[in-house]
Amino acid sequence: MKNQMLAKAIKHWNYIAPLVVLPENDKEFDKLVSYLDELLEIVGNNEKHPLMGLVDIVSHVIASYEEENYQNPIGKGLDALSFLINSHNLQQSDLSEIASQGVVSEILSGKRSLNLRQIKLLAKRFKVDPSTFIDD
Repeated sequence: MKNQMLAKAIKHWNYIAPLVVLPENDKEFDKLVSYLDELLEIVGNNEKHPLMGLVDIVSHVIASYEEENYQNPIGKGLDALSFLINSHNLQQSDLSEIASQGVVSEILSGKRSLNLRQIKLLAKRFKVDPSTFIDD
């Protein structure tokens, strides 16, 4: 095989696949969320950590599953986020550590849900419980 990096990925695919493949049910989803929790403990606040790319991929997979399988009506979590943004005189671009301005805009308009990684970062930034951003 010409590409050694691809050859290594293929060799280790059985270990990587559970982290990057869309879960087929809630049990697989819950397991993926626990993997993300472990990754976030390892990575901490280090945005340059070598595993940060994996955190982003797993967060994206989780968000994709949530969007496909859970209704997330605009509600308490979005209201809380909007309130905190306004009360801190922030713009969407001020939340660049959470997501791009476009993604933040989609979240605030209800087109996209917050994923677990974003909820944890928001909770830390605003010093509130993560459940603040979860709709009942």
